[in-house]
Amino acid sequence: MIKEKIQEAAKSIYSDVVNNRRHLHANPELSFHEVETSAFVARKLDELNISYQKMADTGLVALIKGDKPSDKVVALRADMDALPILEANEVPYKSQKPGVMHACGHDVHTSSLLGTAKILTSLKSEFGGTVKLIFQPAEEKLPGGASLMIKEGVLENPKPAAVIGQHVMPLIDAGKVGFRAGKYMASTDELYVTVKGKGGHGAQPQQNIDPVIITAHILTALQQIVSRFNDPKSPSVLSFGKVIANGATNVIPNEVYLEGTFRTMDEKWREEAHKRMKKMAEGMAESMGGTCEFNIMKGYPFLINEENLTNATRGFAEDYLGKENVLDLDIWMAAEDFAYYSQAADSCFYRLGTRNEERGITSSVHTPTFDIDETALQTSTGLMAYLAVKQLDN
Repeated sequence: MIKEKIQEAAKSIYSDVVNNRRHLHANPELSFHEVETSAFVARKLDELNISYQKMADTGLVALIKGDKPSDKVVALRADMDALPILEANEVPYKSQKPGVMHACGHDVHTSSLLGTAKILTSLKSEFGGTVKLIFQPAEEKLPGGASLMIKEGVLENPKPAAVIGQHVMPLIDAGKVGFRAGKYMASTDELYVTVKGKGGHGAQPQQNIDPVIITAHILTALQQIVSRFNDPKSPSVLSFGKVIANGATNVIPNEVYLEGTFRTMDEKWREEAHKRMKKMAEGMAESMGGTCEFNIMKGYPFLINEENLTNATRGFAEDYLGKENVLDLDIWMAAEDFAYYSQAADSCFYRLGTRNEERGITSSVHTPTFDIDETALQTSTGLMAYLAVKQLDN
């Protein structure tokens, strides 16, 4: 049976996938700078005699055609970029680039998809249709590599019936995966705000227009956007993580600078909230004698897993891994540029468990101590190959 063949193939290439992952982990590259990573992926595809083309500068898209007759196409996606983090792990494959680290598991995603490609290439006689491999740059940085690759036609010629992606999840034990049908991850917008007043001596507030007080009122009032205008059944988050006044104990500054994020799972409400935030902040500042420049950098849309595709994919995962190893996921207010695929095609984005408490592998993504239980690489490569074949057959 195809399942047993894929499981055996995943086992046989495991050490190769581990080596690839460690090479990528030791040589991370930031978003839009994945030159060496892209070249490494290209060399591995060449070794497998898989044709590919470049997209979005450092992105690659490749095709594997099964020998059986079928016009169906399924796309599998992996992202390749790292984060500006100084790695704290003392491991043989520690990042060799100080201040750059694969702290979000994209080395796992890329090495896994290369492993899946190797499995599928060895089993072309077992399936029909085409598997499109998407090696994507710049998931971590706006405007997101997914949006650029879609603009350059990654979802055309041939057009996939489904796009499937996986992402590491350190909350889930290695050997397990998680799924959620429907809305799963939030849209994300970056907020850059400058509140201006008239600075002066802290002992003479009557002579000044205090932007610190204005900012305090704005920060408090803006929370009403979520608590009083948003439908409580629709998740929404407004947070400010940076506030710079640069005054002193007795100095009122001329301006206050803020940075924040707004996230939701409803595009109509998202647009309305943008208008309300801007109007409220600018109006409040004006009413208190100051001004407010409220700039919104629109980011990724919300991510939605098409229900029929996701339910079918979950069923295939249960068949491959056992029902006890497939978990339910809750909504997550983080963002992912895979959302662009989900807005353009039927898509399924699931989570790959990488946790191992006994070995102390528990750190969250985007931290200096993030690492994985590498046994997850056998799960990731085989499962994705099985999902592709079953979707082509479905």
